Amino acid sequence: MRARLLLVLLGFSLAAVAAFAVPLLLSTSAERTQRLVIDRTADLDRFATLTEQADTSGDTGQLLAEAGRYTELYGEGLLVVDGRGRLVVQAGISEQDNGVRALVDGALRNQRWRGTPDLRPWSREPLLLARPAGTGTRVSGAVVLRASVTSAAADVAQRWAIILAGAVAAAVVFAAVASGLARWVLRPLRELERGVHAVASGEPRAHVEVRGPTELRSLAGSFNLMSDAVTDSLERQRRLIAEASHQLRNPMAALRLRVDGLEGALNPGAERSYRSVVGEVERLESLLDSLLALAGAENKAATIALSTEDTPSCDVALVVADRLDAWHAAAEHAGVHLPAPPPLEHPLLAECEEGELAQVLDVLLDNAIKYAGEGSTVRVLHGRSGALVHLDVTDDGPGLSEDEVSLATERFWRSTQHQSSRGTGLGLAIADQLARARHGTLTVARATPTGLSVRLELPGVAT
Repeated sequence: MRARLLLVLLGFSLAAVAAFAVPLLLSTSAERTQRLVIDRTADLDRFATLTEQADTSGDTGQLLAEAGRYTELYGEGLLVVDGRGRLVVQAGISEQDNGVRALVDGALRNQRWRGTPDLRPWSREPLLLARPAGTGTRVSGAVVLRASVTSAAADVAQRWAIILAGAVAAAVVFAAVASGLARWVLRPLRELERGVHAVASGEPRAHVEVRGPTELRSLAGSFNLMSDAVTDSLERQRRLIAEASHQLRNPMAALRLRVDGLEGALNPGAERSYRSVVGEVERLESLLDSLLALAGAENKAATIALSTEDTPSCDVALVVADRLDAWHAAAEHAGVHLPAPPPLEHPLLAECEEGELAQVLDVLLDNAIKYAGEGSTVRVLHGRSGALVHLDVTDDGPGLSEDEVSLATERFWRSTQHQSSRGTGLGLAIADQLARARHGTLTVARATPTGLSVRLELPGVAT
């Protein structure tokens, strides 16, 4: 938008400069051309008078003398003929020259010279002027003058240079004013853009400075109110989830004790129903634990957004080695091969707390081992891509369809092929929340040829 606004402002500025400079350039050329013509017309009048006197007295001495002095002084061509077209004076110009004969014939017919185009800095063609000699309708001769335009064109060029320099200076000033105006107008919009990104990244009560034009100040104020409303709504939602989950823990614990107490007093026919009730209680306990973990992740994201402390860092390779060791027994029990990644030559540091990375990796390994299936392989790879550190957990199990992959990080979503297995559908949502809290990303994709690949990307730390 800034480029378009600057383009419009600069366009108007250049149009204003051109509207001022072009007429000034043309008027300068016209003024200098007119002054040249006036000067040479005076000379023509003088020689026309001398030609008339010579025709009346029959003495051409004075005419020849002044014509000689004129051509010697100015170096311009002069041609004088009598009323019968016979040459009287010829200096630096010939009747055979281009356009001279036509001017002579016109002057002998008592036709006046009709003017000349305005001079330009690049004009080099000499100026031809003609005037009849005589009084009234009686023509006693004709005078043709070929005037040099070199000096006049140089004057025009000098004046044009001054005008153009002033136009360029004005254009530069207008450009600076347009740039400043664009910054002043768009600064509130940049503030709003920053605020929108802050709200999108989870920063609570992200406010923007209220300044600029009246309309933008009103928009900034409305944005601040909206940010507060969004923050309050999210805070109430997180508090509801956390408090509800916490308040349900005690009833769930009491229910679990009572259900466990029934185990020895059941009739043989109620054993199946009892096992079903125990499974549902365990599922509810898992769901409450996941809700508390999700609320904790969201609160963690809000705390990180408000924190002014230095961003912590951890060695990704060390965390991966620790969690692989912790999950090795579970992988063996599920019949899943869990190889160690290749060792790294240098530490791989990421902007994240060690506990947060371990929590995300636990979610990814839990899902991979649980859903890949017996006989599959789960691989964990890590490395650096530019300024980002990436961690990939890939399995060669059945995976998900293209439509299901796009829903994998949604809360409470579970694949139709895994509805019978234990789970709450909150694991990847918690991992995604923790990743975004550290300005990272969690991407779920189909692996090749089969399986699922989850990539965690976090800002890296230079080593």
